[in-house]
Amino acid sequence: MKNKLPSFIDMYNKIINIPSISSSDKKLDTSNKNIINILAEWFNNLGFTIDIQYIPNTKNKFNMLAKSHNGENGLLLSGHTDTVPYDEKQWTKDPFKITEYDNKIYGLGTTDMKGFFVFILEILKNINIKKFKKPLYILATADEETSMSGARHFSDVTSINPNFAIIGEPTELKPINSHKGHISKIIKIKGKSGHSSNPNLGINSIEIMNKIINTLLKLKKKLKTDYNDNTFTVPYPTLNLGHIYGGNAVNRICSYCHLHIDIRPIPNINTKQINEILNNTLKPINKKWGNIITIQDLNPPIPGFKYNNKYKLLKKIEEILKCKKTKKVNYCTEAPFIQKICPTIILGPGSIKQAHKPNEFIDNSYIKPTKKIFKKIINKFCHIK
Repeated sequence: MKNKLPSFIDMYNKIINIPSISSSDKKLDTSNKNIINILAEWFNNLGFTIDIQYIPNTKNKFNMLAKSHNGENGLLLSGHTDTVPYDEKQWTKDPFKITEYDNKIYGLGTTDMKGFFVFILEILKNINIKKFKKPLYILATADEETSMSGARHFSDVTSINPNFAIIGEPTELKPINSHKGHISKIIKIKGKSGHSSNPNLGINSIEIMNKIINTLLKLKKKLKTDYNDNTFTVPYPTLNLGHIYGGNAVNRICSYCHLHIDIRPIPNINTKQINEILNNTLKPINKKWGNIITIQDLNPPIPGFKYNNKYKLLKKIEEILKCKKTKKVNYCTEAPFIQKICPTIILGPGSIKQAHKPNEFIDNSYIKPTKKIFKKIINKFCHIK
């Protein structure tokens, strides 16, 4: 059966051409509606039933669920439609246009992870979905790069019950069964402004933030020492100082300073524990300066993920891949939320080494094996007649 869809490269170019940036900065944040609409059109052309859902309390963000047919069990293939922002000065190629060069496909989202949908569409072009004994679901989510609001909302409202889910993040086609969590915080200091000629007139927030940073660097070492999981390549919780700003004039005592931090706990430490550690660490400084420090979430926390080994379904994937060893990774995905629906792993084309970088690309060497592997997976779980 041959379905009418654009060519592989034309589909790739079309979805890369549509900006769908997620950012905590409202000036950079973009709706994913246009990419959801084009994916919905393509999957509908293949015979899928389409359900597009608005995600409450977002800036015009949507999920799409494509369903082959009604039924029990089956397979869910999931991915996110958004990308991170890009630094125009560091890109030497157009981030919103496919560039084919040196056996690579360049563009923002080629690896992380708009391209995953193109691979699935290309596979399904030559499959009659009416022959599936069990349903195939394709989920396209929003805001994975920030709040994960799409996956959170979907897991709360969906009624589907597939046997198994695969999130197509770039894993070099190696199965991932565990990853760290993610906590993003903004630390705010509200000092007191005054003329810089007399420091006693105010409270300089930058100076207090300097004390906080020194304290956080000590906490960074403590996390490395006190918590360990050698099954990860970075076997401890990490703490990153990501963004700082404050003040507005050289001759004024700085009245405010904000710091964004990122903590990635290993799965056996929950977000509540990390919050307690962080608050207790900064409590003495806050008390000394009259509680002028506040700590808030930049985005809702993301728990660590661990595949439940009581489910035997992973063995089917290992048989297809001829791989007996799954991996753990230091980044995080939507897996903790999708796993509320059914057993979940992460597996997809491309390498995380290219994600979030200028001149993002996917190597052409992934094209054939990805098509071969996911065709087998779809057949295994949907039982093509």
